[in-house]
Amino acid sequence: MQGIIGKKVGMTSIYSVEGKNIPCTVIEAGPCVVTQIRNMETDGYEAVQLAFDEKKEKHTTKAMKGHFAKAGTTPKRKLAEFKDFGKIKKGEDFAEVVVGDKITVDIFIEGEFCDVTGTSKGKGFQGVVKRHGFSGVNDATHGQHNRLRAPGSLGASSWPSRVFKGMRMGGRTGGDTVKMISLRVLKVIPESNLVIVKGSVPGSKGSYLTIQR
Repeated sequence: MQGIIGKKVGMTSIYSVEGKNIPCTVIEAGPCVVTQIRNMETDGYEAVQLAFDEKKEKHTTKAMKGHFAKAGTTPKRKLAEFKDFGKIKKGEDFAEVVVGDKITVDIFIEGEFCDVTGTSKGKGFQGVVKRHGFSGVNDATHGQHNRLRAPGSLGASSWPSRVFKGMRMGGRTGGDTVKMISLRVLKVIPESNLVIVKGSVPGSKGSYLTIQR
């Protein structure tokens, strides 16, 4: 499936034709450079590798410098692979992608749906109220003391004398790979490399995303 690497700019809202205020996310998508074509003979699978966002050469390893030089491009910060990429429009015709091609937001069509994958915001170690949505003890009367956000019982005592795996408890929250599916493409702005999708996407401002159509 075709896709592109982008960077989250932030959220805003736009008005629809009917006058409804629609929350949306602005994504700076591309231009991305095709840096490698994976194939069954050498890699065991087929995919297209894209690179995005400029990076200083002094912060790039020699191995990666050579990798980007083969594609005829400068070092990039973010790499991602897309399987079943298919053909892209080149002039008036459609053709297979080759190393060195540039992928832009032109692959998206306003009104279609896309999937956006990113890393959610890290929250650190959190309790059960924030992590799992527990309500805690809502009634602060009847002798309750410092129990408002407590997790409650963790299980039986004498048997099994342990806490079962998977029990919803406090722990590290966020920082996970999250995929939002079927987000409508509201607007494509090729001259600014921007794509606007309906709703929210994972990650903080400036975080990398992959958008698949």
